[in-house]
Amino acid sequence: MEKLIEQSLDISSAKLLLAAEQTIYMLFWALLIGTLIGVSLGILLVLTRPGGVLGNRIAFSLLNDLINIVRSVPFIILLVFIMPLTKGIAGTTVGTRAALVPLVFYISPYLARLVESSLLEVDSGIIEAAEAMGASTLQIIWHFLLPEALPSLILTLTTGTIGLLGVTAMAGAIGAGGVGDLALTYGYQQFNTPLMTATVVVLILFVQMIQSVGNHFSKKVRTHK
Repeated sequence: MEKLIEQSLDISSAKLLLAAEQTIYMLFWALLIGTLIGVSLGILLVLTRPGGVLGNRIAFSLLNDLINIVRSVPFIILLVFIMPLTKGIAGTTVGTRAALVPLVFYISPYLARLVESSLLEVDSGIIEAAEAMGASTLQIIWHFLLPEALPSLILTLTTGTIGLLGVTAMAGAIGAGGVGDLALTYGYQQFNTPLMTATVVVLILFVQMIQSVGNHFSKKVRTHK
């Protein structure tokens, strides 16, 4: 089977395995760190907006503008623009580990906006009732805001994961590797059509799997509410 794949795709199985590992590595760590930052930023946006639990127009405007600025920069430019910062954090500007820095910069504000939208769907009456009961800000977030928005947040995370998977292909520009880079380097540039086709099929299947899992858990949580 291994030899059949190598002969069909004209590439060693070791390279295929390495590309898969690199994609999973970038996706897992960038999503984990980006989710922690993105959810925190999304909550802050909702709390500090005018009329929010911690309404503060200046804090909201600063945070809102900062997220808009970072989101305005295309990923491939962001990749190059923050190289000095990448060097300072990762100790290098090339490779899979270095790619995590721009990937986190990309996914954090993206998720923050999606989380903000999900949290704003929560009925304001629930928050007002929580405040009337004397709940602290932390209790409102943990016991009311997040549980009520959980089905939507799961779909938000699903959308973010798929978006992040797409940009990992561009991380190949700094030698990060991955399945997307494999398709471009060995598939497109070396006219290896079978490999190109195979990587596209794998990515499509991967996206379908992520979306199906996200839909399943979102529906399950919504049903049990």
